[in-house]
Amino acid sequence: MPIRKVGVRGIGAYTPPKVVTNFDLEKIVETSDEWIFTRTGIRERRIAEPDMATSDLSYMASKIALDSANLTPGDLDLIIVATVTPDMFFPATACILQDKLGATCPGFDLSAGCSGLIYALSVGAQFIANGMYDNILVVGGETLSKIIDWQDRSTCVLFGDAASAVILGPVDTGGFRSFVLGADGGGGKLLELPAGGSRLPASYETISQRLHFIKMNGRDVFKFAVRVMEEASLEAIDKAGLTLKDIDLFIPHQANIRIIESAAERLNVPKDKFFVNLDRYGNTSSASVGLALYEAFWEGKIQKGSKILMVGFGAGLTWGACVLEW
Repeated sequence: MPIRKVGVRGIGAYTPPKVVTNFDLEKIVETSDEWIFTRTGIRERRIAEPDMATSDLSYMASKIALDSANLTPGDLDLIIVATVTPDMFFPATACILQDKLGATCPGFDLSAGCSGLIYALSVGAQFIANGMYDNILVVGGETLSKIIDWQDRSTCVLFGDAASAVILGPVDTGGFRSFVLGADGGGGKLLELPAGGSRLPASYETISQRLHFIKMNGRDVFKFAVRVMEEASLEAIDKAGLTLKDIDLFIPHQANIRIIESAAERLNVPKDKFFVNLDRYGNTSSASVGLALYEAFWEGKIQKGSKILMVGFGAGLTWGACVLEW
């Protein structure tokens, strides 16, 4: 069977309505708007209500993506949800989302931290390329506010909640031209949620020691991120048979403006070729790249034939990059 070209047939994104600004955080922890913005580039983030789960945000983003692709839930052949904040360990959030949508297809979750959407896109693309499926819904959804330690000023200022959705399908022209995935489990301790799994199940001790919240070594994650952003980007561009000058728009994981600026400098690419919405949403993990792709499209920064590089990095440690011709 011939390998088919795979492209984006629809996109969607959703952020909860509640906005938490840096000034709001000043009332919770010892910090300031100036301290947060100068170090991260973040001014505000969206926070889900207590009764809102990852599947709820994912449902809203998926409906938008389906509408943009002119498809119904019944047209879907597979659902993949990339998340580190599933509704629960099981059933998979993809199965919960399938039920919410009224779809009948199989579904599964994928955990690759902030690289999750790119990992999931690469998995979905293979099912379509080999002819097994025609319409695949790939979602990056997170409610990181549920696992943030609001007493830890080094992490609580960074994260937000969101979901992004991409409909993959066969295309005649354009489509994905390359994928690059990587992992270094030796760096796993740099960014982790220590308790709640089989290693440290919930107990009085894990709760009292606040081990059910994100723990991060910011300095070392920063150095890792800057390095792999450059390396993964160059590898993906080379695999696509292109050069840096051929890329019309760079869509990086929105974690820290200093990381993005450092990557642009190392690649010797003008900063205005990097799409940034970090200031309004913060780090939304697996939702981040898809949310930026969605906004870049609707802001007119992506046209038919545009060559886009998406690149992410996150817990694992993981990284991923891909080149997409719109």
